[in-house]
Amino acid sequence: MLNRFARALFTRIFTPVARLFLKWGISPDVVTIVGTIGVCVGALAFYPRHQFFWGTVVIAVFVFSDTIDGVMARLSGRSSRWGAYLDSTLDRVGDSAIFGGLVLYYASAGHSAVMASLALACLILGSVVSYAKARAEGLGMTANVGIAERADRLVAVLLATGLVGLGLPEVVLGVVLGLLAVASLITVFQRMLTVRRQAFEAA
Repeated sequence: MLNRFARALFTRIFTPVARLFLKWGISPDVVTIVGTIGVCVGALAFYPRHQFFWGTVVIAVFVFSDTIDGVMARLSGRSSRWGAYLDSTLDRVGDSAIFGGLVLYYASAGHSAVMASLALACLILGSVVSYAKARAEGLGMTANVGIAERADRLVAVLLATGLVGLGLPEVVLGVVLGLLAVASLITVFQRMLTVRRQAFEAA
């Protein structure tokens, strides 16, 4: 849902930044790679040490590279299948690092097996959500449906984690992770049903 409502806004906001990077001779691929590294560092260096707020700040700074690189590609006329592939692949790496960082913290030293399980469920189901769409497109179909797309999941988990880092009760993050896991599971079924309908119509 956020993809539809926020993408145009963020595109306008980051277009000047994209123009500046192009002027400096930076390629969209470099922005994609650096952004992913930044997200991974923020998640895996800060979250396992329970530095939720600063980890979220670092992630938030770099996560917008996903918008900037796309704007750069369009402005420079260098949009390519390789760029789209690299962007989608590294998106999965960054998302996994975020939930993986939470898993590492809650699974270590007996912090909370329940929280670790919820974060792990979000990691796994989020990957399946993305795979369900990618596999459908690989078969010549579409699966652009679901109540928990990538942007929705990212905003929810980063907002909740950052606020817990500022002192909000940890149960809030637990509730958010639980809701995200359920929403991701529903999204998987929505995409499977959509692909099933297209497959039978084609047959």
